[in-house]
Amino acid sequence: MLRDIRKQYFFSSLDESNVLPNPFDQFETWLQDAIESDQLEPTAMILSTVDEHLQSHSRVVLLKELTLETFIFYTNYEGHKAQQMALNNRVSLVFFWPALERQVRVEGVVEKISEVLSTSYFKSRPVDSQLGAWASPQSQLIRSKDFLEKQFQYYQQKFGKEIPKPPHWGGYAVKPTAIEFWQGRPNRLHDRLLFTREADEWKISRLAP
Repeated sequence: MLRDIRKQYFFSSLDESNVLPNPFDQFETWLQDAIESDQLEPTAMILSTVDEHLQSHSRVVLLKELTLETFIFYTNYEGHKAQQMALNNRVSLVFFWPALERQVRVEGVVEKISEVLSTSYFKSRPVDSQLGAWASPQSQLIRSKDFLEKQFQYYQQKFGKEIPKPPHWGGYAVKPTAIEFWQGRPNRLHDRLLFTREADEWKISRLAP
């Protein structure tokens, strides 16, 4: 039975005395822990957006860069999430690392990054991933899986190995207004430390689990 599934969390704890004062430094520490652990897809994050009907939408994307104040990911500018972000630039991110019994929630605003940065990252991708960005009309209805294979072959023949960045593809940067760090603890008495941005400083608060 689902109601009988239980797990106690004992891996670590999170206290005001040992958390880093800048949430990006703390996040980078936790991310590195996840990368070095057996965690599957440590850079995976759930991106949530809202459409014109106030319906929320969530999907998993991959963190590709962490700057001093933003989280960066890449996607198709014509897909559903891009359309939703164009209507409402307030988004949230969730990272979950079950092997470490940790979660990070991010709330903030999103905007496109420059074409220069998007192109630079695109050129670093494997050739097949570059072709995939051309082949897939993201979020649109397609006739079959075979359609994608034919699209892929078409662009493969068209471009060879010198593939330009599609004009409809690029990066987004999420600039947080709040970041919450969650560490699982025994008896469901989990640690939750919330960083909120006030002017140019980050304030740390503890939330009840």
